[in-house]
Amino acid sequence: MATSSSARLSKPVKQQYMELPQGDKVQAMYIWIDGTGEGLRCKTRTLDEEPKTIEELPEWNFDGSSTYQSEGSNSDMYLIPKAMFRDPFRRDPNKLILCEVLKYNRKPDLRRLMQGWGKNAPLNDLIEFSETNLRQTCQKIMAMVENQHPWFGIEQEYTILGIDGHPFGWPTNGFPGPQGPYYCGVGADKAFGRDVVEAHYRACLYAGVKICGTNAEVMPAQWEFQVGPCEGISMGDHLWMARFILHRVCEDFGVVVSLDPKPIPGNWNGAGCHTNFSTKEMREEGGLRHIEEAIEKLGKRHKYHIRAYDPKGGLDNARRLTGHHETSNINDFSAGVANRGASIRIPRAVGQDKRGYFEDRRPSANCDPYAVTEALVRTCLLGEEGEEPVEYK
Repeated sequence: MATSSSARLSKPVKQQYMELPQGDKVQAMYIWIDGTGEGLRCKTRTLDEEPKTIEELPEWNFDGSSTYQSEGSNSDMYLIPKAMFRDPFRRDPNKLILCEVLKYNRKPDLRRLMQGWGKNAPLNDLIEFSETNLRQTCQKIMAMVENQHPWFGIEQEYTILGIDGHPFGWPTNGFPGPQGPYYCGVGADKAFGRDVVEAHYRACLYAGVKICGTNAEVMPAQWEFQVGPCEGISMGDHLWMARFILHRVCEDFGVVVSLDPKPIPGNWNGAGCHTNFSTKEMREEGGLRHIEEAIEKLGKRHKYHIRAYDPKGGLDNARRLTGHHETSNINDFSAGVANRGASIRIPRAVGQDKRGYFEDRRPSANCDPYAVTEALVRTCLLGEEGEEPVEYK
């Protein structure tokens, strides 16, 4: 594929400008989730001094008609700062600001997914109505259970692609060798794109993202990073910022990151966002009983969680959750100790220690972590039943 001129911009030339002093001014990059529920957008403003708290940051606005979030006739949307991180690209004192989006009337923006399930699709009785600003409701739910100290850890799988959409490092007109040597692999013939992974890891540490590990995954050019443990709403904040940093790192390397749950059809692993969950009671002596009670509740509300676990209400996960390639079947709920083919996995050590956490393996790689963590709390801690979330006053 011919390379466009923009892809040949010189990084050394850019660096000589980035080394210029910026005086007392601070660049604050405002970041938000767009109307797809998956894409990230950003823009930068100058501040007169370095903000020390989120309350010091001004609200801002943007054109929602260009981000699938409003009509052109009434397109102004508000950006409300919610979490602040150090900027690993421009460096101190500059900041990355994760924002909520509100409509012109200061209410969350709403999105209705237009895709139908189809007559033969699994769970075809589900229709998805969703907000792209899921943080607001998630924070409300987390505040209701803060005394239970819910901890989350998310394992984000992703695939590195070339600009042409072909998996990075794969033969141009074919496929690499079968899966087997790539998981946690070492060597140029096994680990495709490690430079991206290392740069992302260090950038997250600099930013203050709670990244706790990384590894090469089963499919070549597929990787995983882990974020956590994070309590309550901070899980979604830190994972979304880690995703943004990954997209920016890939941009600098001239490659693309895909969070598609099944980027390559056929006999290749898909990409998930396995979510580890525990409460104070689960982590204490005898906590296994509380873990088992939570799993029993999850088993009675499987369809609700499938709908919450990808931005298309289950359509994306239907391609991944087939019962093969270390997944459960999307239509069936299952749980087991050390079973990677189950919906819920209890780690071997947790089964032995009788306390700890469990892993929900159903969320897709492109899930919204606010939706996933909120759903777990609603079912496991608030005891909700049925296929619709309860509206709390």
